[in-house]
Amino acid sequence: MGVFTFVCRSSGNEWTGKSVSGDLEASAGSTFDLQRKLVQTALSSDSSGGVQSSFSYVTPTSAVFQVIIGAAAATAYVGGGGAAAAAPAGGAAPAAEEKKEEKKEEKEDSDDDLGFSLFD
Repeated sequence: MGVFTFVCRSSGNEWTGKSVSGDLEASAGSTFDLQRKLVQTALSSDSSGGVQSSFSYVTPTSAVFQVIIGAAAATAYVGGGGAAAAAPAGGAAPAAEEKKEEKKEEKEDSDDDLGFSLFD
C-alpha cells in the first residue's frame, strides 16, 4: 500500500502539486485536473491496487492532496473481522476478539501522527 501526500499551490491560473517525499509533481489549470494528474503520477510509481484520494483546501490558494493506493487491503482487514466472529465456540473466540480490539487500537494510534500539522 502506497500513500502519497502532495502540497498543492495556485499561482495565477495554474495549480501545481509536489510530493512531500519524492520527486513526483504535476500541474494543471484547475484543481480537478490537477487531482487527476496527481493520481496518474502516483499510479505510475505504485499500481498495487485500488485508489482512494482526498483533497483539502488549507487556504484559497493552497491545499493538501493525498492518494492512497492499495486500499483494498484495508477492506480485507475489515472483512477479516467477520471471519473471526465465525470462529468455533470455546476459549479461542474471546481471545480472537481481544486480539482484534488490540489491533484496532494500534491502527488508530498509527493514523494520528502524520508528521505535519495543517495549523502550523
